[in-house]
Amino acid sequence: MLPFQGRVKMNRRHFVVVPFEQLSPEALAGLLEAYVSREGTDYGHTVPLTLSEKVSQVRRQLQEGSAVIVFDTDDQSCNILPRHKLPPEAVV
Repeated sequence: MLPFQGRVKMNRRHFVVVPFEQLSPEALAGLLEAYVSREGTDYGHTVPLTLSEKVSQVRRQLQEGSAVIVFDTDDQSCNILPRHKLPPEAVV
């Protein structure tokens, strides 16, 4: 399954789905670490996960296609979203 590669409007913002394979290993690692380090990120575990475990979980979700990287063209930022939160025209 190829990820959507067009520009889509969501919540009045424009974003592009970025295939994780197109990022360098260093850029992907930095994005994953920044994402899992954010306040309020809940992984549903009673025992806290290590940074490495969190990164591995999100990397697996990207590989399985249940999560995608999105680039917000309005504020020039990246985020990781569950695929089911994308608008229908962005899901392939």
